[in-house]
Amino acid sequence: MNWLTNFVRPKINKMVNPREIPDNLWVKCPACENMIFRRELEQNDKVCHHCGHHMRLDAKERLAMMFDNGEYQRVELPEPPKDPLKFKDLKKYSDRIKDARKKTEEEDAIIVAHGTMGGMPVVIAAFDFTFMGGSMGMAVGEGIVTAAELAILQDAPLITVTSSGGARMQEGILSLMQMARTTVAVDRVKEKGLPYISVLADPTTGGVTASFAMLGDIHVAEKGCIIGFAGARVIEQTIRQTLPEGFQKAEYLREHGMVDIVVTRKELRPELVKVISILRNTKPAATLLTLDKGK
Repeated sequence: MNWLTNFVRPKINKMVNPREIPDNLWVKCPACENMIFRRELEQNDKVCHHCGHHMRLDAKERLAMMFDNGEYQRVELPEPPKDPLKFKDLKKYSDRIKDARKKTEEEDAIIVAHGTMGGMPVVIAAFDFTFMGGSMGMAVGEGIVTAAELAILQDAPLITVTSSGGARMQEGILSLMQMARTTVAVDRVKEKGLPYISVLADPTTGGVTASFAMLGDIHVAEKGCIIGFAGARVIEQTIRQTLPEGFQKAEYLREHGMVDIVVTRKELRPELVKVISILRNTKPAATLLTLDKGK
């Protein structure tokens, strides 16, 4: 046994050589390009503490942030037909689905769950943009319909949290049909006198915007998120005009009456609890006094 080689040298190397730094220790803000320590970013709900830019949350992160104590029960969704059109472009649609499921560990781009917010029962359908851009196919449509039916069954408000690029092109007309299905589903919730609150996250575009996402009783948007149907560049090329500054941003839409409330991520849950408590408080604010006609 060589004592110097096998014992002394490893000890010296351990003291002198720098430790390897994990690749994912830091995150670069896409807005201000500052480097942020990942742990600090997660503690701040993925909001840049340099410029306030709101980075995207996946569906599980969103649900944990909104429900009381981060506790909720997921709803099992029916599985729609796989690759109904046998679609293929540069890659088979079935292979894209497999890759997205492996990446996100989810079956599709939506999670439906129920629990409480501020002690009040709610049903939430949250989109996951990391699953094929949060695109709306048959599975997502089925998720919205299931969430609406559950809200009616539980006599609870329905909240949708959208982050989507629109309809899923690989499902063609079957995807576009979900616009009508989801519209009917949220209308049924309203007919029962239950609140439907639409939370708009970055981005909310395409067929999702053109259907249930803009049909809420209240529209709450996160600060700085993009909301629209077509992209700004496509619109400029079509109308051959320069769009106003901040066009399609949440703040612009609030100024023009398309969005009711714009909040930071820290303010989102308290604001939703306040809105739900107001909409669900059907009792009079004070004891009603009867007038004694004899006096």
